Amino acid sequence: MKNRFFSARRLRGASLILLAVAMTGCGTIKGWFNDTKKENIEPPTPLAENFSPAIRVQKVWGERIGKGAEKTGANMRPAYADGKVYAASTTGVIAAYDAGTGKTLWSKQLGRRAGFIIHRGPNSVRWGGGPTIDGDLLVVGALEGVVQAFAAGDGTDRWSTQLSSEIIAAPAVGGGMVFVRTNDGHIVGLDRADGSRKWSYDRSTVPLLSLRGNSAPMYVDGVVYAGEDNGKVIALRASDGALLWEQVVSPGEGRTEIERLQDVDGAIAVADGVLYASGYKGQTTALATQTGRPIWTHEVASYSGVALSASQIYLSDADSNVYALDLRNGSSEWKQDALKYRWLGEPAVQGDAVVVGDLEGWVHWLSIGDGKLLARERISKAPIRSAPVVVGDMVYVETIYGDIAAYRVGK
Repeated sequence: MKNRFFSARRLRGASLILLAVAMTGCGTIKGWFNDTKKENIEPPTPLAENFSPAIRVQKVWGERIGKGAEKTGANMRPAYADGKVYAASTTGVIAAYDAGTGKTLWSKQLGRRAGFIIHRGPNSVRWGGGPTIDGDLLVVGALEGVVQAFAAGDGTDRWSTQLSSEIIAAPAVGGGMVFVRTNDGHIVGLDRADGSRKWSYDRSTVPLLSLRGNSAPMYVDGVVYAGEDNGKVIALRASDGALLWEQVVSPGEGRTEIERLQDVDGAIAVADGVLYASGYKGQTTALATQTGRPIWTHEVASYSGVALSASQIYLSDADSNVYALDLRNGSSEWKQDALKYRWLGEPAVQGDAVVVGDLEGWVHWLSIGDGKLLARERISKAPIRSAPVVVGDMVYVETIYGDIAAYRVGK
């Protein structure tokens, strides 16, 4: 099913591989696969009609941010800080909302950036990575390779920096720096104050054939961690970008380019000195953050990434079976197949539940204890790729077309 997952969701057949190569005119077709139409070989598992929720979920508000990520393949999600929710769209809109009511606090659309004028109209600045909030700084990346910083309070422009390739993953901020992954495989460290470039890590190789998507970099205690398209997880010293270690998560074995797909594109997680990651057609692994030494591996792979609770790690495989593994040794705790073939997005943990969206705009809550389905709500008919943003009893979810919903979860 893993090969079908790629071909059905990304290719539409071998003839499109040749078309993609012709369109790019170079050795890589990374960045071309952005199709999200649901022409799956296996149809999504129908949701039970007589479902009775075990927990109460109340929709608090709903909004729409431009047209969201659309079919760009960008993994955009809201960001939360100090009672505000921030969101951006490929239409160039970025906005702040009151987290409790959804009231728009400020909104702006960029058609001009530092140094030159966009000639294709105001929609030419297409946000694709983020936003990320850190104190009074709001940072977002664009498909044009621009990194833009705003004042979180009112959206005032702070600085803008041009990088080498499109940005489709959220930047990370920490230690006085902003860390950005570009779609050509570079990780760049920028000064938080003015956006000036401090270093660039460009030793990662992007395979000839790669899934559309990038793992967002993560900053923890002076180190930047990131998943790569070559199946590795790397650790970089945040101050200068020096490589501390690298470890293969997804070996990419097979006779054809499709069989050798090995991307680590989903969310990675770090807790208590251990990094958890999963690669497409690879495995899920726990690595020591200081050395990259494998602690355990489990033979289940995920394109969308992982989420953690105090004792378990959660992920969905290529068929959208949801798994819980023990954090200590990777042993399987439970498996839920009721959402099979529903092409689940990145998971998140909210209290005693795993929260995840699917291709038809449904948000599902599953018990962390046994995987039982607890509740579901539908935002719209648009797919949900990004992880829900959990803040206490509230959860904020965004579809690929910019529908944002805020839900309160009770007993």
